[in-house]
Amino acid sequence: MSEGQTMAPGAERIEAIARATIAKLPSEFIAHLGNVVLHIEEFADDATLAEMGIENPFELTGLYSGLAVGSKSIDHSGTMPDMIHLYRRAILDEWVETGVTLEALVAHVVIHEIGHHFGLSDEDMHRLEELAG
Repeated sequence: MSEGQTMAPGAERIEAIARATIAKLPSEFIAHLGNVVLHIEEFADDATLAEMGIENPFELTGLYSGLAVGSKSIDHSGTMPDMIHLYRRAILDEWVETGVTLEALVAHVVIHEIGHHFGLSDEDMHRLEELAG
């Protein structure tokens, strides 16, 4: 935690960092994120963890649920909106363990999940993270 901070950052702080990160992305990315819902939760639910084969909820900091931009068609109308889930407690745990800034960690997780929205490779996600600074 930063010096003088006595309480763990809440969902509002995580969301503010995530939205600030998104705002720094190149406009061609932002243009395709308008319908993506950003959702901050304490942990992933049991069904999500089971589906991913994860036993410890602290191991999942974020998740993209939806279809990659190039995979959508008219057949997908009426489906649930694309969502980026950020798991606050897992993020905070990693923040304390790694010593990176909360801003850098949240930005990393958000950009990784945005990368899934666009169907990007890990290498492309790293470049996007550099662009968002």
